[in-house]
Amino acid sequence: MPSDPRIALVDDDAAVRDALKWLFASRGHQLATFESAAALLADRDVSRFACLVLDLRMPGMGGMELFQTLTARAYTPPTVFLTGHGDVPQAVAALKHGAVDFIEKPFDDNALVSLVEQCLLLDTERRQTWETRRQIERRLAELTPREKEVMALFLDGKLNKQIADSLDISMKTVEVHRARVLEKMGVKSAVELANLLKELG
Repeated sequence: MPSDPRIALVDDDAAVRDALKWLFASRGHQLATFESAAALLADRDVSRFACLVLDLRMPGMGGMELFQTLTARAYTPPTVFLTGHGDVPQAVAALKHGAVDFIEKPFDDNALVSLVEQCLLLDTERRQTWETRRQIERRLAELTPREKEVMALFLDGKLNKQIADSLDISMKTVEVHRARVLEKMGVKSAVELANLLKELG
């Protein structure tokens, strides 16, 4: 059985969709094609793709607006924009928002395939980083408000007695909260916790 496509193309031009589907198939890649931004947004799970190729200028929602919508949701695969000559400034703006690159129409087949293959490799690295961040955020969400207060103070270098005085609680209570924070966050020390939280940037 063929594997699920790892590349998604959104372009309102049927001729472009057909040509690129054939091009990528000839290079051993399956391509899922969508005729509009709405069609991609209706897909069951956009994050299953390892690369998105978006036409910048389309009727309705354009490629840039689609990209911004996706990045606000969850993990967004590495993205390449297809642009016309007059759209270069907008494509450059897309790079500033996190797109990998853009390529002007009419494009060189080899250049486009090479760019998408770079995205497929980049996806593995980015997805791992995103998953790590998501795990840390899930652990933080499990902390109680008091545990977060204690954590902020001991990460600031405060001693248990100083934390107890600051929060008007007993040292024993501080020790319990501190132990729970480390346990919930999956670390053994304040130093490990500080290094873990650096992953969030």
